Amino acid sequence: MRVVFAGTPAPAVPSLQALIDSDRHEVAAVVTRPDAPAGRGRKLVRSPVGALADEHGIEVLTPAKASEPEFLARLREIDPDCCPVVAYGALLREEALSIPEHGWVNLHFSLLPAWRGAAPVQAAIRHGDEITGASTFRIVRELDAGPVFGVVTEQIRGTDTSGELLERLSISGAGLLAATLDGIEDGSVRAEEQPTTGVSYAPKVTVDDARVDFTAPAAAVDRLVRAVTPEPGAWALLGEERFKLGPVTVTDEQLPPGEIKAEKRWVLVGTGTTAVALGEVQAAGKKRMAATDWARGTRIEQGEKLQ
Repeated sequence: MRVVFAGTPAPAVPSLQALIDSDRHEVAAVVTRPDAPAGRGRKLVRSPVGALADEHGIEVLTPAKASEPEFLARLREIDPDCCPVVAYGALLREEALSIPEHGWVNLHFSLLPAWRGAAPVQAAIRHGDEITGASTFRIVRELDAGPVFGVVTEQIRGTDTSGELLERLSISGAGLLAATLDGIEDGSVRAEEQPTTGVSYAPKVTVDDARVDFTAPAAAVDRLVRAVTPEPGAWALLGEERFKLGPVTVTDEQLPPGEIKAEKRWVLVGTGTTAVALGEVQAAGKKRMAATDWARGTRIEQGEKLQ
C-alpha cells in the first residue's frame, strides 16, 4: 500500500522503520510536528520521526495543525491508501480522516478500551496493572474509541519505568502495525468494535502529577516514581529546595511519612506504610547522583522530611 506515516517522538521511530523496510508498503511521506527548540542554544530540531524520514529521502510535512488547507491539499495529491499513526501529537479532524481509502490506523500503547488518552503506559504502571500491550485501531472522532484490528500483550515488570516499558512496546507495536497494514491490504484482518465496558482514561501527566506524596503506601510511591520516569520526573521538596527522584526500592523499615534517614548503605524515606530506599537524586541545576552521595553532601537534620 501507499502510506503516509504520522508520528513525532522516538517511540514512533521503530514503526516508521518497519514500514520503510517492508517490501509491501511504500512510505510516500511523513507527517510530524513542526521543528521545535531544544538544548541550551534553543536551536530548532527535527522530531525523531522527521529525522529518520530525512535520512531516507522521504518527504516530510510539518503542519502546525492537521486542518491547514495547504496540508490537506498536499495529502490529497499524495493520495495515500492508508495513514498509519504512532504518537503524532495533534488532533486529526474529519477533513483529514476522510482522505485515505482505508482511513488512519493508530498504534496505541494499551489494550483498548483500557487507558485511552495521552499517557497509557504511565497509567498502567501507576495503577499497578500486571499486563499491558498495544492496539491498532481505526481513528474515529471520539478519543481512541475506533474499532480494533489487533493487539499484542506485554508483561509489566516490577522494576519497569515508563521509559523502559514504552521502549519494549514501541518495538513489539511496530510489528503489530506492519502486520495490521499487511492484513488491511490483503483483506485478512477486520476491525472489531471496542467493548463498552472496561473503558478507562489516561490524560497527559503534568509536573504537578509527578510530585511524590509520601503519606501514600510504599507500593504506590514506587509505582508513581516509575510511572513518571523519565518524564516528567518524580520530585519532592526538602525545605524550599526541589529534588528530582529516580526509582525507589520498597523496604521493611519503619519511618514516619516523608522522614529521611541517611545510613551508609542507603537513604530511607518513610511512607504511609514502610520506608522506601531512594535510588538517584538530582538537585536543581545539578547532575543525578546516588542517594548516598547526595546525603553526604546535604546536611540533613534529624526529623527532616521530604514533602
